[in-house]
Amino acid sequence: MNENLRILVIEDNMDIAENIADFFEDEGHTLDFASEGIGGLYLALNETFDVIILDLMMPGMDGLTLCRKLREEADAYTPVLMLTARDTLDDKLTGFESGADDYLVKPFALEELDARVKALVRMGKNRQKQTTLTVADLELNPHTQEVKRNGVPIALGKIRFQLLKILMKASPGVVTRKDLEYALWGDSPPGSDALRTHLYKLRNKIDKPFDSNLIHTVHGVGFKIDE
Repeated sequence: MNENLRILVIEDNMDIAENIADFFEDEGHTLDFASEGIGGLYLALNETFDVIILDLMMPGMDGLTLCRKLREEADAYTPVLMLTARDTLDDKLTGFESGADDYLVKPFALEELDARVKALVRMGKNRQKQTTLTVADLELNPHTQEVKRNGVPIALGKIRFQLLKILMKASPGVVTRKDLEYALWGDSPPGSDALRTHLYKLRNKIDKPFDSNLIHTVHGVGFKIDE
């Protein structure tokens, strides 16, 4: 497997995380990191990865809870390899029941981790959820990140793609400004006009070239996308 993989490592032990990083980056792969569960879940839900390497015991949110939430909330299926010092059968079964795809006990050889990651990536490609979000003639594929309206491909940047996905998942419901800002930027939105700017540019892509508007402002509440 010579392709460049994007790997998310959620691990609070910095020595282990650095060893994983050195090994996989030397192979030409791209890695993102989180040292606690809540931040790891945010990355897993809002970015696209080929595989997730997940520690079981972490501050904020443990690996089992994170994996369950990921399986409940994610649009695309991302393989999860769980790392743990626990090696009993019950522990392993609990990990699989939470949604993990493989289980590696610490300490481990990096070569074995590499082999398991590559196997999971191959498996993941066969299990990807190709669930397309649809509102009227607008389609969004969360995994391939393709957007089309009336069959016409629409290119969107990362933030505007996430913004559209949030609105389409909630459709026909309304999403508040506060919820949109938190989903896009967490506790640190870049400024009061950032969301307005992205919505304006999104409307120029989604609505302006077509006969009808799908993105609507619900004054005093937030925004929705609907026929």
